Amino acid sequence: MTVVYEDNHIIIVYKESGEIVQGDKTGDKPLSETVKEYIKEKYQKPGNVFLGVVHRLDRPVSGLVVFAKTSKALSRLNEMFRKGDVHKTYWAITKEAPRQMEGDMENWLVRNEKQNKTYVYDREVPKSKKARLRYKLIASTDNYNLLEVELLTGRHHQIRSQLAHMGCAIKGDLKYGAKRSNPDGSISLLSHHVEFVHPVSKELISLNSPLPDDNLWRALAAGVKK
Repeated sequence: MTVVYEDNHIIIVYKESGEIVQGDKTGDKPLSETVKEYIKEKYQKPGNVFLGVVHRLDRPVSGLVVFAKTSKALSRLNEMFRKGDVHKTYWAITKEAPRQMEGDMENWLVRNEKQNKTYVYDREVPKSKKARLRYKLIASTDNYNLLEVELLTGRHHQIRSQLAHMGCAIKGDLKYGAKRSNPDGSISLLSHHVEFVHPVSKELISLNSPLPDDNLWRALAAGVKK
């Protein structure tokens, strides 16, 4: 875990792929517990430490995660996420390039809880939810492409399933059609940028994530025009 930003009300950390944000049925130690331990140790806090989880990232995804350190920040951040006032941008590495350099996608998604998988449709079907995202091809190497993705809705496995639906499965994402896994079990999807007005101080928070420790990520990132 790497702390990217911290003040009295919020803490934003870099999550490695493989870490879970919040406790689940695996019983593995979640990132939320690691952050609590960090706060307890740093500030020598007695008793339980308050930490509010306001959003999640899938286990194999890396990048920025925002936590609330106070109940005031938690309730306000929850409302901001609900209203779409927290702007998040993702980077995804794909083998295939999209047909168009940039565009908007609108599909209907159906989540299969038992399979933990999302199915994509081009029209509304029973139990489906509308999903919208915006993508742009921002860098390429000989074999791979880097897409910048802005979520306009927040659905289960939305980026993973929608990119796969247009023929651009994320590198390492076997569940959605990638040909092979990544050696470390990750998928090449990064929560790259987060921007919002601070829920208490009202300052603009605008942060980029560190890159995964990987040569391909570094090569593609170096090709992004500033």
